[in-house]
Amino acid sequence: MRDVAVVGFAQRQMTDYDGSPQCAELLVPLLAECYEQTGWTKKDIGFWCSGSSDYLAGRAFSFVSAIDAIGVLPPVNESHVEMDAAWALYEAWLKIQTGEVDTALVYGFGKSSAGVLRRTLALQLDPYTMTPLWPDTVSIAALQARLGIDAGLWDERAMAEVVDRSLTDAEKNEYAVRAGGSSVEDLLARPMFADPLRKHDCAPVTDGAAAIVLAAGDRAREVRDRPAWITGLGHVSDGLHLGTRDLTQSESAERAAASVGGLDGVEIAEVHAPFSHQEVILRGALGLADDVRINPSGGPLAGNPMFTGGAIRIGEAARRVWDGTADKVAGHATSGPALQQNLVCVMEAK
Repeated sequence: MRDVAVVGFAQRQMTDYDGSPQCAELLVPLLAECYEQTGWTKKDIGFWCSGSSDYLAGRAFSFVSAIDAIGVLPPVNESHVEMDAAWALYEAWLKIQTGEVDTALVYGFGKSSAGVLRRTLALQLDPYTMTPLWPDTVSIAALQARLGIDAGLWDERAMAEVVDRSLTDAEKNEYAVRAGGSSVEDLLARPMFADPLRKHDCAPVTDGAAAIVLAAGDRAREVRDRPAWITGLGHVSDGLHLGTRDLTQSESAERAAASVGGLDGVEIAEVHAPFSHQEVILRGALGLADDVRINPSGGPLAGNPMFTGGAIRIGEAARRVWDGTADKVAGHATSGPALQQNLVCVMEAK
């Protein structure tokens, strides 16, 4: 296996939908930032891979228009996944492992303001038994949260504590859409949004984009004194039907963590939990020790661009290696209803 590291990361989250840029307009400054971080140009990138959703954009092959952000000449080696860009990173990592390229740039984007997001995401459910009912993501998450509360696995106070910590940490993150934690008591006094979820229990979905640069061996060392070397990367999916799995657990997250040899020694974990109770589930499923710091960036509860939120978790974790805050970190991404699909990326400073 080749040594591959994360060496560049840029993101943008829109706080105001009025006049929100198109996908290419979101990406151009991010690609420029990645060039600046690495000192590379377009010619230095061996492979490009993007993550987005045609359903969200409302048109077929919408990712093709985003390629305008790369430019026409010289021609590029490009691919796409209809997933969060974290899965595009997985494809790019595999591409580098083949030896065909030494560098890759991964990017993701999503304009949730372009349509009715909660209805659009219902299209990822079983088309025969669930999509005709149009259950939205928040309602499904609320059912999951209620199951856990009724089983005594967590309570509303535990959920509020997750929110309080996340939004307090987000005050230090210039990209956060929502920040500034209230007291747990104040959070619990707020009205229900989808019982037992309050609005602060749900990640604020935004328009946004992100880009990550990968490099192998000496190419990575050219760019960073402390590259974030990927020492484990795996993803697993649970079954599509919600009734076939225990929603208070995440077997796929547990198996994804096991596939990378476990997360022992991880100091910081950026966990993609779009709802507060899901962080509780993921802490147990990923086997994170009590002293692991979770989401120092504020996590998705401070901002969660569609099809980018998972990639941002990997980028934020990599930053902690670059700046010397930690020697071993983990980035996590999820997709699908109620933590159906999970990806884990472990990075270390060798």
